[in-house]
Amino acid sequence: MQLTAPLDMHLHLRDGEMLDNIAKSSAQTFSGAIIMPNLVPPVSTKEEVIAYKNRILNAIGDEQFTPYMTLFFKPTYDKAFLESIRDEITAIKLYPAGITTNSEGGVSGFDVEELRPTLEAMSELDIPLCIHGETNGFVMDREAEFVSIYERLATAFPKLKIIMEHITTKESVAALDKYENLYATITLHHLLITLDDVAGGMLKPHLFCKPIAKRPEDKVALLKVALEAHPKVMFGSDSAPHPREAKEACGCAAGVFTAPIALQVLAELFENENAPLENLQAFVSGNAQHIYGVKPLPKTVVLEKKPFTVPSSYNGVVPMYADEEIAYSIKEIIYG
Repeated sequence: MQLTAPLDMHLHLRDGEMLDNIAKSSAQTFSGAIIMPNLVPPVSTKEEVIAYKNRILNAIGDEQFTPYMTLFFKPTYDKAFLESIRDEITAIKLYPAGITTNSEGGVSGFDVEELRPTLEAMSELDIPLCIHGETNGFVMDREAEFVSIYERLATAFPKLKIIMEHITTKESVAALDKYENLYATITLHHLLITLDDVAGGMLKPHLFCKPIAKRPEDKVALLKVALEAHPKVMFGSDSAPHPREAKEACGCAAGVFTAPIALQVLAELFENENAPLENLQAFVSGNAQHIYGVKPLPKTVVLEKKPFTVPSSYNGVVPMYADEEIAYSIKEIIYG
């Protein structure tokens, strides 16, 4: 099985030692990725975007990988600033304030008129808006409650390309076909688990994430659009590394680390569900290229059906399926 120019359209690489430790886990097998800007402090200036990109390139060494950079959304960005940074970024990421890791500087309200100057400028400059779509309501209802905000924004800014990040609910899936300018990323772990897998028995901290895994009917809805390669959905791992001590602790950090095994497990999932290879190719690359207009570096990942035991950790970060056997291995990577 071969996958050409695989892309991860939602990736956390962190910074400092963590960046150095895990960046190659993605760069080895993906041609590129949309890089999240929620560092401390968040990436919110042109200088910070360029500096962070350079740190990523240093961390990946000789790997052929394009970090598609994003800016942390602020409603004060004007058109002149966005024009000055347009060539350095692929998208802008909006976080509701305090809703997830390092999002305290996010948006506190979603008043359309307050956001209008920045969002209209983004529309004119064709800069996509990526949104972590959750309210601060009851944890299982947060994403479904946010759909009305997506609808309000999609209607108010019809030329703005809006990416619903890491969707987890049937309500978000339904919204895809209601609004021409709504798109979505879907993670590996949300295609595989429900809340029962996280907390139905003994708590599994390495499966705890935000948005939290939902109900079986939500997973069914996600699987359907992923397996059929719905043209408005694309793979975004939301691979979010934390040190073991931050996950196996009171106040468990949110995030599932899937970067090193994502393509192998997706291959197994699509095979088990009898989905054609061309659908997997579209889900992990083709759709993203069309939606974002990117041209990834040439890289072909050759997978073989050979059992692979997932390591217990990658430089101190525990991956999904640690110490378990998965069906596919990476045989080789072909460049050019």
